[in-house]
Amino acid sequence: MTNIFFFLFPAVKKRRQSEPARHAKKSWKHRAAVFSFSNIMLALTLVFLFLPLVVIIVYSFNDSKGADFTRLSLRWYKALIFDSRSLWEALLNSLIVAFTSAAVSTLLASLAAIGCSWYTFRGRKIIEGVTYLPMILPEVIVGISTLIFFSRVHIPLGLFTIFAAHTTFCLPFVYLMVKARLDEFDFSIVEAAHDLGATELQTLVKVVVPSLLPGILSGFLIAITMSLEDFVITFFVSGPGSTTLPLYVYSMIRFGVSPVINSLSCVMILATCLIAFALRKGLKTVAASH
Repeated sequence: MTNIFFFLFPAVKKRRQSEPARHAKKSWKHRAAVFSFSNIMLALTLVFLFLPLVVIIVYSFNDSKGADFTRLSLRWYKALIFDSRSLWEALLNSLIVAFTSAAVSTLLASLAAIGCSWYTFRGRKIIEGVTYLPMILPEVIVGISTLIFFSRVHIPLGLFTIFAAHTTFCLPFVYLMVKARLDEFDFSIVEAAHDLGATELQTLVKVVVPSLLPGILSGFLIAITMSLEDFVITFFVSGPGSTTLPLYVYSMIRFGVSPVINSLSCVMILATCLIAFALRKGLKTVAASH
């Protein structure tokens, strides 16, 4: 009789197995093979991305200037620190442009995102569409157009023109990050703040901005990254005495790859990893608190 009952109602018999055991058994059955197509493509992609970085790090400790690895040495790190004044000036220019353009683009894009989401006015869709143009258009077109604009208004090329071009280029990326945060924003707390007597400015500073802080910080970091690695737009709008790090590296590569570039790349990789790990916990804490 018991066997007939379990034959008619097999689900009852399966309930005797614990929930974690059933999930583990199911995941074991559906686990992909080690040499599946997806795993092979993932491995090839990781090799393609990280193998050049490993080669650069290894050859930064090479004593020889050629392609043959002779012995370990810190020769090129010494040359980077003591004999590369122009390189450090280019790095300083890149950092100045990156942080200033990121700060201005973050401020303007955050206010634009809040205004387009908070208020309804004529031409809002057009403004939102135009905002994405620097991100959609090729960098060559953006660089040429900004160069023509600066030449028409008689602005001399230099750090200011690079700053203005990078600010324009970074605006849509920051706007996209803040707008994505605003899509999840509960505007009922804005109405609650107004009911409690808060003005528009107080609501913006004490309610809206703290809630959008994770998106604003993410946009700020993306803007710094986009500005530091940009070459095409900087190439068109740079002038005498405003060489940035990408332009300096390009000018060095034209005359042959110097091992100093390998040591500089290793330092930048290490600094990027340290900053990323330091900011990871901080951004998670900010996101969780808001």
